[in-house]
Amino acid sequence: MKLARFTYGGVTRLGKVMGDVIVDLSGIAGPGASMKSLLQRLDALRPQLEKAKANAYPLSEVILEAPIDDPRKFLAIGMNYEKHAQEAEDAGIPRPTSQLWFNKQVQCITGPYHPIEMPRVSDKLDYEAELGVIIGRYCRHVPCAEARSVIAGYLVCNDVSVRDWQTRSPTFTLGKSFDTHGPLGPWITTDDEIADPHDLEVWLTVNGEERQRSSTCDMVYDIYEQIAYLSTVMTLEPGDILATGTPSGVGAATGRFLKLGDVVRVGVSGLGHIENRVVAEAE
Repeated sequence: MKLARFTYGGVTRLGKVMGDVIVDLSGIAGPGASMKSLLQRLDALRPQLEKAKANAYPLSEVILEAPIDDPRKFLAIGMNYEKHAQEAEDAGIPRPTSQLWFNKQVQCITGPYHPIEMPRVSDKLDYEAELGVIIGRYCRHVPCAEARSVIAGYLVCNDVSVRDWQTRSPTFTLGKSFDTHGPLGPWITTDDEIADPHDLEVWLTVNGEERQRSSTCDMVYDIYEQIAYLSTVMTLEPGDILATGTPSGVGAATGRFLKLGDVVRVGVSGLGHIENRVVAEAE
């Protein structure tokens, strides 16, 4: 299934994408239900969700929102593709000797086709195409061999970064958490629809020019190792977002940062794409 949040007629609802339509799931999930609450009940509700076909709207007539807007955690791993780690090392950033995790504060989340803001305080705005993983159940101390069982699904993520502010905090958090710098979407594709999450193509273009392209098989630490590592430290919860790393080709490596008016498109095979225009920070 492809689970989404969408706005129609001024009301935001949960839906299921089927081709070029989206089915309203409010009658199953409950009026006003959040995606996080739906994920907590996904196993129990799955038969009803899969059968749902009524109350469908054309995708062209709705606004797709961030598939999940209320996670407890939005965590991202740094330098997790070999070529990206090398380009960072070439730029003077030491290669990590273990998994390097940081927070993106959840208020940075925005929709799949919403604008991203150029901060007033920086012109070092950068992009990072990533596969996002959505946790589906409460879990702690998850062995690698069991990690897939705690995944609800996957989505496309752009880990937008303000590079000069990133270096102001040892954890990268400030430079990763500006408002609108966490576009997600276009929907959550449930785990059962993806044969192998480590065999997906990830790509990014700026104004139609390709800047990044790689495969998730090139990760230094695969998704299951990431879940095992994080769950050693903390309980992972339904709705938590893990951004699993970006390939080489980021703007910081070439000095080609984003500018006002640029259109950034990020795609992952089997998951769709997101597209965001760079605009001036709102007053």
